[in-house]
Amino acid sequence: MAYPPVMALTLGTGPFGAQSTGSFSYVEDSPRWIRARLGDETVADSRRTKLLHRFGKLPVHLFPPEDVRTELLPEAAVHAHDGLLEIDFGAVDEWLEEDEELLGHARDPYHRIDTRRTSRAVRVSIGGRPVAETTRAVALFESSLPTRWYIPREDVIAELDQSDHRTTCAYKGHATHFSVAGEDAVAWSYEDPLNDAVPVKDMVCFYNERVDIEIDGEREERPQTQWSR
Repeated sequence: MAYPPVMALTLGTGPFGAQSTGSFSYVEDSPRWIRARLGDETVADSRRTKLLHRFGKLPVHLFPPEDVRTELLPEAAVHAHDGLLEIDFGAVDEWLEEDEELLGHARDPYHRIDTRRTSRAVRVSIGGRPVAETTRAVALFESSLPTRWYIPREDVIAELDQSDHRTTCAYKGHATHFSVAGEDAVAWSYEDPLNDAVPVKDMVCFYNERVDIEIDGEREERPQTQWSR
């Protein structure tokens, strides 16, 4: 029996992704306990939320009005959808899914990350200069995104200069970035990763979009994504 490929609904070529030709939305029941906190107050607390997927946008939680303390939230941060309420993710200090913190945005249940140790020869160059070379990489396969090659720090042969640039991934955690060989914030590492990214803890990954990567001697094409320059 053939099964459809796993994809994120709201990323890349997924049905609601920026590269999709669709323009529709989808609401589904969520079995997860979702809370939002602002300061010392819980401003939303529900075990009966719904998850809204929209074309070209990240998913959001929708709450029954009685599960939201709207009087404690800025009016502009609350939006109505067919009798349910959306709270701007950045309008509160903390989001919890069950008892674990949500980072960046609501998690898409159709988004998947797989990590695999690999002995393939991975070579990274910047401007013709080799900066990393390994046969001990971890390949990270993430829905609708390019394969990312995570390299042990000992196998990065160029100096890593820590950058002020920071990013947050809802599935992997907070990333510290590095400038390498004159390229600003061209590599990153997860020092305290979320569950999905534990296998790449403290390893270094380079943006495929901005460096030259060879896998077993074959140069990969640079993908075009929001991280291209």
